[in-house]
Amino acid sequence: MTPRFRLFGLLSIACLTYLPSQGADQGHERLDSEFQAALAEYNSGHFGEASGQLEKLVRRLPESFEVHELLGMVYSAESEDVKAGEHLEKAVRLNPTSAAAHANLATNLVRLKKFAPAEVEFKKAVELEPQSYDAVHNLGEFYIASGKLPQALPYLEKAQRIRPAAYDNGYDLSLAYVESARYDQARQSIESLLGKKDTAELHNLLAEVDEKDGKFVDAENQYEIAAHMDPSEGNLFDWGSELLLHRTLDPSIEVFRRAVERYPSSPRLAIGLGMALYSRGNYDEAVKALLKATELSPSDPRCYYFLSKAYNSSPSQAKEVIQSFHRFRELKPQDARAAYYYALSLWKGGRTQDAGVDIGQIESLLKDSIQHDANFADAYLQLGNLYSEQNKYADAIPEYERALELNPELADGHYRLGQAYVHSGQKQLAQQQLAIYQRLRAAHLADLERQRAEIQQFVYSEKEGPNSKP
Repeated sequence: MTPRFRLFGLLSIACLTYLPSQGADQGHERLDSEFQAALAEYNSGHFGEASGQLEKLVRRLPESFEVHELLGMVYSAESEDVKAGEHLEKAVRLNPTSAAAHANLATNLVRLKKFAPAEVEFKKAVELEPQSYDAVHNLGEFYIASGKLPQALPYLEKAQRIRPAAYDNGYDLSLAYVESARYDQARQSIESLLGKKDTAELHNLLAEVDEKDGKFVDAENQYEIAAHMDPSEGNLFDWGSELLLHRTLDPSIEVFRRAVERYPSSPRLAIGLGMALYSRGNYDEAVKALLKATELSPSDPRCYYFLSKAYNSSPSQAKEVIQSFHRFRELKPQDARAAYYYALSLWKGGRTQDAGVDIGQIESLLKDSIQHDANFADAYLQLGNLYSEQNKYADAIPEYERALELNPELADGHYRLGQAYVHSGQKQLAQQQLAIYQRLRAAHLADLERQRAEIQQFVYSEKEGPNSKP
């Protein structure tokens, strides 16, 4: 997975190196000593001690820029953002020409989710010090955090010109180019950085550029380099996924096997292994891997989506699969797919184990699925199949019709509706549906292509965020 941007967050203390004279010269040396002691505590991470000293000092020096600035920074380090803001605002009023003070206040405003005034302060810092790397870089980072890449890029580019060796800015600039689909510039930026600092994350990012640019062999090579340099969970997932996406299945399985051994608590690695095994036709092993994924992340719907597909080809572990889907149903009682998966697992499990099928329970679960998602075409289709299996074609036909209304591309739905029409004596309607079925089957994506699209959706959604689902 590509690392995210390195957003600003550390307040600057560059301006806090002295305490100016205030009042009688007699007490200045002692006050300066107290301030320096508080600064030393702050630098050592002893924020409680620093705030205690500064709270006393600020009462004696209410107009000291340095005291207010440092006290604001101490409160910020303690996540007391509201209190920090009061002192950082006062510091800016006392010394409006300090770019660092404006940047510190802006950072605090971001934490308080006050983005409009934060932008004003970041811009003021740049206005005061237009050639300051920190000021320019921070404004670029602010625009990235605000989702405004076009506005961020000029500042990140300028910061890079000011400090060409700045790795963090260079990385973020490269990533901004990737997010903006400016792949040639991204590649040039990354390769320039690699000449200064050879890191796994740069190879990973270059792999993403190659992947998006259609250079799949180069992408796989770069993901492999990144994984060897830093065998992190993310790098191994990216390498295994790239192999899987492009059907290099045996190497993909091997990468995911090693990754799962190294990171046995990673649900996405378990899912990746399961998908690779399923794609290879190793259905029993695929079910085992995906069952493990459901144990690791029992509320993640993606685990169950792929488990249902693997189980459809390998019902030998029916008891464990049914238990897994039952658990998901208990965890997500309002989730249409939880009820749907559980219904199908019971239906298939009862058939394969000769244990009898509780038709009433399966019907109830499918209806519950539809109740929670009235647009779930597959649930209507399976409810129609359930009725057809009982020769209740008059009940099945409306379910098939509703499924096809929601998804006219369901080839199996047209076939099943045609069969139901045949059994109901409606031959002309049956012929129409079977003709549609034949046309869809001829024009439909190959199974291999559909499977790859599903895998691709999981991989890309995982890189965007763990809450995405197929």
